[in-house]
Amino acid sequence: MMCLPVSLSLRGRNAPSLAATLNMREWWIHVGLICIPLVAVYLHIPPPQLSPALQKWHSTGQVFNFRGNKIFYRDSNGALGSSDVVILLHGFPTSSYDWNKIWEPLTQRFHRVIALDFLGFGFSDKPRPHRYSIFEQASVVEALVAHLGLSNQRVNLVSHDYGDTVALELLYRSDQNRTGHLTFNSLCLSNGGLFPEAHYPRLLQTLLKDFTVLAPILTRLTNFMVFQKGIGEVFGPYTQPSDADFWDMWTSLRYNDGNLVLDSILQYINQRFKHRERWVGALTSTFIPLHMIYGPLDPVNPHPQFIRLYQQLVQRSTLTVLDEHISHYPQLEDPTGFLNAYFNFIHSF
Repeated sequence: MMCLPVSLSLRGRNAPSLAATLNMREWWIHVGLICIPLVAVYLHIPPPQLSPALQKWHSTGQVFNFRGNKIFYRDSNGALGSSDVVILLHGFPTSSYDWNKIWEPLTQRFHRVIALDFLGFGFSDKPRPHRYSIFEQASVVEALVAHLGLSNQRVNLVSHDYGDTVALELLYRSDQNRTGHLTFNSLCLSNGGLFPEAHYPRLLQTLLKDFTVLAPILTRLTNFMVFQKGIGEVFGPYTQPSDADFWDMWTSLRYNDGNLVLDSILQYINQRFKHRERWVGALTSTFIPLHMIYGPLDPVNPHPQFIRLYQQLVQRSTLTVLDEHISHYPQLEDPTGFLNAYFNFIHSF
């Protein structure tokens, strides 16, 4: 009979320890259940398949070599009896496919219509680690022009967003008569951060460009829903991309793991501050024909702050402000309005 109290005493003494062990084990199980899918996401998400439309865009393009990297471009022969060439420079984080809605009408006006995917974008190579810069992208454009035998040809540039800043570096090199520079016939800009003081990047862009510890995790954990929400915010409420359009944008971003270089590419925002005098100076001092096509609902380059500054600083430029519901991607949101504005500009000189 004396054993019973001893046994009960031992069990009583072990009970808290046993409960703590079980609680700790349960906690680790929960952590594991959370971490396993996160680790799986971090390590690998297979890229989506190209849609038929994106596959067609890809299959009708070509590549050339730039410093060991393949650069994708499209080059369409268009109007007979014209020698005019137009080169299209896309924005961040998308690709040359941004121009798909105005491609055919442009071929009816120009002898050649050319677009490329910048290094790190779309179907071009996306090396990592790599220090992406606006200067390098401008050299990519110059190399493409040389590759196509257009070094002595006067070219018309149309640019958007990230492409605007590349265009300004090309403009600077042209005005300074740098070796290998483009010979401009005209430059048409559209919504983009020309002036750092009037540019408001999205939260995720700020996190990716400034927080080097978080950036590798965020780039891997960014998924279609996050991407769709972010891109959707810079389109107007009545001009949102279709589900298929969203998916094509995401697919071109994910091609060759492009999501993993977003933080490196986004350093262009910091480069705009550093080289503001060079690039804004080129814009304000050039004598080539200039035009701006602007969607006024743009939250990144907001109205009226952006356009007032543009008119104040770039007095030689003409300007088209599209309907009030058009936002950051005017060539996709209002392709007809964009084309009308551009053709009016081209026919004005």
